[in-house]
Amino acid sequence: MRRQLWIALGCTAVALGAAGVVLPLLPTTPFVLVAAWAFAKSSPRLHRWLTGHRVFGPLIADWQAHRAIAPAAKRASLLSMLAVFGLSVALGLSPLLLLIQGAVLAATATFILTRPNGPRQG
Repeated sequence: MRRQLWIALGCTAVALGAAGVVLPLLPTTPFVLVAAWAFAKSSPRLHRWLTGHRVFGPLIADWQAHRAIAPAAKRASLLSMLAVFGLSVALGLSPLLLLIQGAVLAATATFILTRPNGPRQG
């Protein structure tokens, strides 16, 4: 039963990560990393598939080898956070909710910006 839950989590994360490739407000990298983690706990076959994937594999490899996030992924994440916060302001959310959302997004942005960019492409 536990194995099936990890597989379900991994499949859901892959689906959200794949949607994030084409949807500008949905980040790809965090979902792919969650999927890799879930598959590592449940299915060596799915883990190999994901880590060998031409789009998702490099994101995982950068994180595993260097705890790095590529500059393009950083930009996309930060722009998404700004867009979501801007939408919240435009919708007129309460100041308390905006404060909480702003604090969470600021902490997340700080984490993302303090990660290395990974090995230099050359």
